[in-house]
Amino acid sequence: MDHLTDCVHPDREFSMKRTLKIGVSARLAHPRPDGKGLESKTLQYLEQSVAQWIMARDVLVFMVPSVTHGGMLNRSAIRLSDYAKSLDGLVLQGGADIDPAAYGESPLSPEWAGDRTRDMYEMELLHEFLEDGKPVLGICRGAQLINVAMGGSLYQDIATQLPEAIPHVADAYDQHVHEIVLEAGGLLEKRLGGAAQRQVISIHHQGIRTLGRDLAVEARAAGDGMIEAIRGTGRNFLLGLQWHPEFRRPSDTDVLDCLPLLEAFLDASRRRGWL
Repeated sequence: MDHLTDCVHPDREFSMKRTLKIGVSARLAHPRPDGKGLESKTLQYLEQSVAQWIMARDVLVFMVPSVTHGGMLNRSAIRLSDYAKSLDGLVLQGGADIDPAAYGESPLSPEWAGDRTRDMYEMELLHEFLEDGKPVLGICRGAQLINVAMGGSLYQDIATQLPEAIPHVADAYDQHVHEIVLEAGGLLEKRLGGAAQRQVISIHHQGIRTLGRDLAVEARAAGDGMIEAIRGTGRNFLLGLQWHPEFRRPSDTDVLDCLPLLEAFLDASRRRGWL
């Protein structure tokens, strides 16, 4: 049985009625040295469109805060593992670069140093959900983090390290599109193979360079072969999309509709509740 195909269960009709609780990793905004008010504080937040995309299928969304012990208050013994036990699945959202030290490199430029604090938090979060047998979906940075957590590496900057590549980032931001090619016989092709559209909204200056262990390529960018989707080959549902399915508007008829992939993730979340 593969990760994204339907699974018939005698209690499936009842399980479909259960309201799922999906966790979303937090983005972090760190204090500015000269900051005042909120700019002097660490902020944890999520981007509105990713929450709304997940909620399109009537699930409850919870932002999972980082758990640290360096703050002024430490009244709880709650750990990230407790979130993994309490929630049905995890979405790793986009955001800051990943620190090259996480894959054994030094930053080629200071602005590509990434966010080591967020890397450590999300890698622990990913580990806890996988340990608990819960499905994980990574978007943009989330796909890159999955790859690095599994021992892979990244291009720190596609434009300078792979100058022959097509543009993967532009000022148009959430309106920047390019075409992808699904791997023949892959699981994404099974879910999306009938779709006529092959354009995706993809905004990233970093990208997957070497593939991590126990991962398979599911899609590449047309024109340069840059990896745009990966999946885990183990028992867990583990899927990483380099593009942003949550940025697609209903009127974007030329952009690939990835709701079938969200539904596959949620199906895996429901099935896990019966194991």
